[in-house]
Amino acid sequence: MRKVVALFGSSRAAPGGEAYARAYAFGRTIGELGFDLATGGYGGVMEAASRGAREAGALVFGVTAPAVFPARDGPNPFVEPELPSPSLLSRIERLLDLGAAYVALPGGIGTLAEIVAAWNRAYVDRAAGRPVRPLAVHAEWRALLAPALEIGEADLALVRFIEDEMDLREFLESLR
Repeated sequence: MRKVVALFGSSRAAPGGEAYARAYAFGRTIGELGFDLATGGYGGVMEAASRGAREAGALVFGVTAPAVFPARDGPNPFVEPELPSPSLLSRIERLLDLGAAYVALPGGIGTLAEIVAAWNRAYVDRAAGRPVRPLAVHAEWRALLAPALEIGEADLALVRFIEDEMDLREFLESLR
């Protein structure tokens, strides 16, 4: 069975835009390196990454939340299978459970919640002596995630900042 990379990002990225193109390239890279993909299953970055991964031969899990987003028409056309969740929190938990690693692209509050959940899981796993699932976050998040309050350098070291497909490829090669 192939390892799954869970990818988080904006639902607002539009086809033809830079964010959409970057997500497509990231999804394609994930699939080309032999990983399957899990996303939130809807449009924007999730759709672009799903399309790229699917075109590269990956299975694409879409963890949707129909009760939370009743106006959405279902998952994007590149998702197979869809895994509906009853709430946002259970959706995030399902994505974390599916992923052997996590990748976060730029996004909004939902993406930030996913980053923090994955980061917190890594923190707890490290403290408990369990294997830590790696987290790569696009460099645009760096200023927001900088050490402050009670977040120290060792905690920040649980996050790897990446900028492009070359960085992503290097990050994923370490998982093989």
